[in-house]
Amino acid sequence: MAQAASTPTNLRASDRLRADILAGAFGFGARLKIEDLARRYATSHMPIREALRSLHGEGLVVIEPNRGARVRGVDLDFVRNMFDLRAAIEAMLTRRAAERMGPAGLVRLEEIEAGLEDCAARGDVAGVLAANREFHSLIYAAAGNPEAVEIASRHWGLVAALWGVHGYDAARLPGVISDHRQILAAIAARDAESAHAIAAAHAAKAKQDLLRKMIAAGAAT
Repeated sequence: MAQAASTPTNLRASDRLRADILAGAFGFGARLKIEDLARRYATSHMPIREALRSLHGEGLVVIEPNRGARVRGVDLDFVRNMFDLRAAIEAMLTRRAAERMGPAGLVRLEEIEAGLEDCAARGDVAGVLAANREFHSLIYAAAGNPEAVEIASRHWGLVAALWGVHGYDAARLPGVISDHRQILAAIAARDAESAHAIAAAHAAKAKQDLLRKMIAAGAAT
């Protein structure tokens, strides 16, 4: 039996550092020294440098010339801004996917959604989040705008980690499934305007749900 490919060291370092930042192990504005992080995660300097670059791309780490890296606190304004950007781009990409996606793409999108709904029925939240990413990533790819996809995809890991810290409410799942089904129907009908509107509302709901959880946890504005 073939073995699964191992996770790259820099990805492991990114995941662990992201999780530690969101869990509060490093405070707002805290300096992130490569030597200290390499020792903490038992790895060399290069994976740490790559991890810092990756988290800088997500907006979670600030890298300043001649001053190194520091934590960029994830406050309510950061999350609002992140989701506002994602919602605008995701809605545009979904509109374009409705204009461009072919039959094979629709079949695959249906398969992914069926898998998501199976995970939801089994209470597998991690599986739901993975399938949700795959669902939207396929829509992004069909839109044919790689520059926009790069921006829309930037915060996937951060959003998943935030749900992990604050808890993903299973009560959201029927609404998520309903939205996905409506997006599927709009794409199948090549109804670009409806696809755009539903995708925008879908992202707005995720934003409001996460903000409510952060506010309940006492997050800063």
